[in-house]
Amino acid sequence: MSKSYAAIVGGAAGVVLVAGLIILWFCKSHFKNFSNKNSETGSSDPYPIALGEWNRRGRSSSTPSHPLFGPQVARQFTMDELEQATKQFNESNLIGYGSFGSVYKGLLHDTIVAIKRRPGAPREDFVTEVLYLSDIRHRNLVSLLGYCQERGSQMLVFDYIPNGSMCNHLYGLNSSTKLEFKQRLSIALGAAKGLCHLHGLNPPLVHSNFKTANVLVDENFIVKVAEAGISKLLEKIEEAGPSYTSSVNVFQDPEIGVPRNSTAMSDIYSFGVFLLELITGQEAVHLGFLGSDESLIQWVASRLNSNNFVDCRLIGSFTTDGIRDLIRLMLQCMSFPGIERPKMEKVVVELERIREKEMALTTVMGEGTATFTKGSELFTSK
Repeated sequence: MSKSYAAIVGGAAGVVLVAGLIILWFCKSHFKNFSNKNSETGSSDPYPIALGEWNRRGRSSSTPSHPLFGPQVARQFTMDELEQATKQFNESNLIGYGSFGSVYKGLLHDTIVAIKRRPGAPREDFVTEVLYLSDIRHRNLVSLLGYCQERGSQMLVFDYIPNGSMCNHLYGLNSSTKLEFKQRLSIALGAAKGLCHLHGLNPPLVHSNFKTANVLVDENFIVKVAEAGISKLLEKIEEAGPSYTSSVNVFQDPEIGVPRNSTAMSDIYSFGVFLLELITGQEAVHLGFLGSDESLIQWVASRLNSNNFVDCRLIGSFTTDGIRDLIRLMLQCMSFPGIERPKMEKVVVELERIREKEMALTTVMGEGTATFTKGSELFTSK
């Protein structure tokens, strides 16, 4: 009996040993194949593109992630790095001026960036605010990548957005480019989503300087809202408070005295003026009103009955329902008192509805309205 038992145990052990050897061979064979696949890229990482190779490709800065700058953490650059990136801040690299100062285009570690520069001494609260703003990332916001405080200058490094601001495409250098109605709806929706993200933060972040010039578009015409949080940053670091120009700012909510008193409802008013420019194709400051809430609303009301209220370049690319609904939304965003304005998340929902309906109607019909329907007919036909 004991010999039989020993034979059974011995046989079982032999089976286990053979099975173990087979499993070991299987694992080694497959692990070797897996290692060989990774070694083809010169990296043990399972992802085929090495970090250095990706950066050497001279990628567009509108790429969502920024390995060289760290994951959503502002990097502190040196003045030497930024001078090299901009050819010593050469005038040929100067691309504009903003609320933070001069804006330069630069090539920084194989990435094209926008560098904003202003005079200012090093401040700890500057760094604190920059670190906070750099952590805010969204598909429709320009990302803050880094900063520098040296030699009497304060500098911010941002994504460079190649197609510039919507000003150029509506009434500027590139205004000959035809932006159809559905494309303008998509642009409005992207900007609304950017603002909605800011307002949804805890605590909410009010843009305070939203305007068409700060609505940028990348190479794929994806909207990137610029200057988010910069007004707040300037309020904190300027000793006597930010300086405001005396000129009329048609995007500023007439209900507030100065931008530092801005609220989310103020941003929505500014967004309404942006919609007005998208609809008319004209710069709001040149539309013939003085900038007060009454004159602006009166101007819109008086022009709704005309044939030239809507940008003539839109003719044939929209439906009556689509343009009517967008004008209604514009008026709601600019309504008074401000408490009656829709929240940004509701604006996003409405723009999505208008765009989806417009897409469906124009797909079925093949084209939009051939001639513009007067405003009196737009709002009495239903």
